[in-house]
Amino acid sequence: MSEKELRREMAVLPISVVRELTGLSDRQIRYYDQQGLITPKRGAGKQRRYSLNDVDRLLEITDYLDAGYTISEIREVEHKQIIRRQQASSDAALRNALQDEFLKIGRFGNQSHF
Repeated sequence: MSEKELRREMAVLPISVVRELTGLSDRQIRYYDQQGLITPKRGAGKQRRYSLNDVDRLLEITDYLDAGYTISEIREVEHKQIIRRQQASSDAALRNALQDEFLKIGRFGNQSHF
């Protein structure tokens, strides 16, 4: 994971900042947490701490709701996206394995045979 990705994952934002960035109420933000649509980290004292990725996710949820999706439909869309990402990752791993195998078969992987 790159440094930029790590910084986006850092859960340092309190709910008051997230409220300002998203235009959502504290109650809405906590509701989306309870529904499993976001999973903020907990700081000392059990306060929710949000990352920039959480803020992006909340804005995405708002867009879905504005488009007429229900919470259940949003979960379904998210589930399908996760499956697609896993499949793409699996496909990439398979392509890499096949490429390595072809290199071995074609003796391209070991230059000492030439």
